[in-house]
Amino acid sequence: MVLAVVVGCFIAGIVLMLFSFSLIGSMAAIGSTTAPIPSDCVLNVDMSQFELGEQTIDDPFSSVQSIMKRQESAPVLGIYDAILALEHAATDPAVKFVYLKTDGARGGLAEVEEFRKALCTFRESGKPVFAFVESPTNGSYYLASAADKIYMSNYLGSICGMVGLSSQMFFLKDALDMLGVNMQLIRHGKFKSAGEMYIKNEISPENRMQSQEMVDAMWAGLAETMASARGLSTEQFNALIDGLALNCPEDFLRNGLVDELLTKEELNAKIAGLAGKEEIKDVKAASLLDYAAAYSKPNIGAKNGKIAVIYADGQIIDGNETKGVAGDRFAGIISKVRKDESVKAVVLRVSSPGGSVLAAEKIKTELDLLGEEKPLIASYGNYAASGGYWISTNCRHIFSNASTLTGSIGVFSMIPDFSKTAKNLLHVGVTTITSNKHSDLYSSMKPLDQEETAYMQASVEAIYDRFTTIVSEGRSLSKDYVDSVAQGRVWAGSTALGISLVDEIGTIEDAIMMAASLAEDSETPDLGKWEIASYPKPLSMIEQLMMQINGTGGEENVLAGTPFGKMGAVLRKIGGESVGKAYAMMPYIYDIK
Repeated sequence: MVLAVVVGCFIAGIVLMLFSFSLIGSMAAIGSTTAPIPSDCVLNVDMSQFELGEQTIDDPFSSVQSIMKRQESAPVLGIYDAILALEHAATDPAVKFVYLKTDGARGGLAEVEEFRKALCTFRESGKPVFAFVESPTNGSYYLASAADKIYMSNYLGSICGMVGLSSQMFFLKDALDMLGVNMQLIRHGKFKSAGEMYIKNEISPENRMQSQEMVDAMWAGLAETMASARGLSTEQFNALIDGLALNCPEDFLRNGLVDELLTKEELNAKIAGLAGKEEIKDVKAASLLDYAAAYSKPNIGAKNGKIAVIYADGQIIDGNETKGVAGDRFAGIISKVRKDESVKAVVLRVSSPGGSVLAAEKIKTELDLLGEEKPLIASYGNYAASGGYWISTNCRHIFSNASTLTGSIGVFSMIPDFSKTAKNLLHVGVTTITSNKHSDLYSSMKPLDQEETAYMQASVEAIYDRFTTIVSEGRSLSKDYVDSVAQGRVWAGSTALGISLVDEIGTIEDAIMMAASLAEDSETPDLGKWEIASYPKPLSMIEQLMMQINGTGGEENVLAGTPFGKMGAVLRKIGGESVGKAYAMMPYIYDIK
């Protein structure tokens, strides 16, 4: 009887599991069905319906998760797929024009910058772009400014977020002192402010200077682009922003930032008229997501072979994790790409703030081997800083976006001391038994002595020397010059171009075109003859399901979306596996708004 019950439960469990797989798969399929593309249509680009990212993430469970978590979940559209979709639409006789709704735009500044360029290229085909904004922000209006005409809601109550760029930093020394935590920071570079948040109550002069110059450079590019698109000087545009002159919709119309104010009914009539229809119900539309799914194809089995695009997207970490840029996993991927004879050239797409030095070294070693055999071009996304810059220094040519944050050539290591926390706050006595004089170096339960501090500093200095050396060799610059622009300093891509850290301001497509040009030995390559293969390969449906079952997505932060949520993310990094590790990483993940 016991055996029968056990077997019965086992069978029931299998049936239940299969039923769950089927149910979730069915629900996912319902949420991910691609609609057919109508003829004689308008391409509807609603930025609130997707997030611009590095790679398209075909998550069949996003609709299920959205229901279960009772929150909005948007699919991720890869920037290159978005660019390809707009390029196809430009020559597609079925597409009349682009209707661009920019409210709720999501994605990093670099992806937004590349998407705007693609919209401008679409316009050059002779087809128009019409934009509608309701609550303009820096990013949403930046996109809208690419349009032939900008329409705006005439309703009051919308919030204008066009007030310039800003970023917040938190300094935790007082909070940590209250907890009895002594953060012991070892670093090289007067601008290497990673860890500064733990040991100071306010920003250092060097950090303030680099952060201010970085934000100014990023805003200068955005402001100049938006102003020029509307026939204003940058000075006039900044005067409107600084004077808080853009409040009501009438302010935008009066100052020439929009072309017309419309009610919803008037907007529908306008779109119908532009489409040559009498009523909006007669207008056929295709969403950018559906259009990209239909026409952004990798051209499998193309005549010339493959151009590989390796996406180093996320923090550089040790191991074989599927999330982030895991050193062992990426080293293996790069090795396979190098050995694949069908791959004729490679683009390294970097959108990483850096991370583990060990992992970066493993990745760079494999990239160097690859670069000896095949053309290797770098393309920078939102970040290509510290470890993200480290891995790409030997690429033949580096494309960066103007808004990319790069550089941060510096190193740091950090060991917290919780001895006072244990004694004074928790009233816990700790006794450590050691075999050697410094066996408890990484215990986090003692302050470092002079020998230990010198030991850690020597390691940091050796890594910094290695970092400046590979930049010097990869960029053909003197080591002294590299040191002068290094010291942990973060640069905007537009500035990095002037100091020779990058070669050109350009998009991921520019990088792919150069890679194809080198592979074909032609100045005008035909991308139609190439398969654009992406690495790492997107997770399969089963792999995604197993990640959801295993809960590898991580716990949600109840303070997410608030300034204190950022503090929590910072505090969670103290201690744990990071103790004593050397990091080539940006000082902060700058959340520019």
